Amino acid sequence: MGAAALKIAFVALSLALDVFAVSVGVGMRGAGIALKVRIGAAFASAEIGMTLIGVLIGKVAGLYLGEAAAYLGFAALVGVGAYMIYESRRGDAGAGFDLSRGWGLVLAALSISLDSLGIGFSILFIGVPLGVSLACIGAASVGSTALGLTLGKALGKRAEESAGAWAGIVLMATGLGFGALHYFHAGM
Repeated sequence: MGAAALKIAFVALSLALDVFAVSVGVGMRGAGIALKVRIGAAFASAEIGMTLIGVLIGKVAGLYLGEAAAYLGFAALVGVGAYMIYESRRGDAGAGFDLSRGWGLVLAALSISLDSLGIGFSILFIGVPLGVSLACIGAASVGSTALGLTLGKALGKRAEESAGAWAGIVLMATGLGFGALHYFHAGM
């Protein structure tokens, strides 16, 4: 597997774990095919849309901040990852919302796609093709949504909490790893 493919896999995995965690929570009540399609489409659209917004912000920041913009993007990944770990330990996120429809679904899609904003910001600086990255992010989002919704009832609350923490850990490692690779000009 080439360096670009490995980087894309890390990006897609870090985003998919967060989607999986939220999907497990929704799936604990059970989910039919129509619900899986609706949630999968919403989550994938949010992930791709926020990645593109992050790319635009990264381009503008790159013009004004130069090389520092790359490190700002990598630091954003670490910060979002740390926040995801914090939120997974807090426990009651999403209580009272129906995350499967309406405003609850919109809020869930936006909340899980904040990390995509950081990915989009930094993706310009890791040397991967944007189109392929977006396709992989979308596919990973749909797949992890379907898996989380399907397994949610069986896995329960504990899996939702640990998946959120793991998503944060992977995102932090991704930001630190890409920052180190960029600093040492390795694989960039």
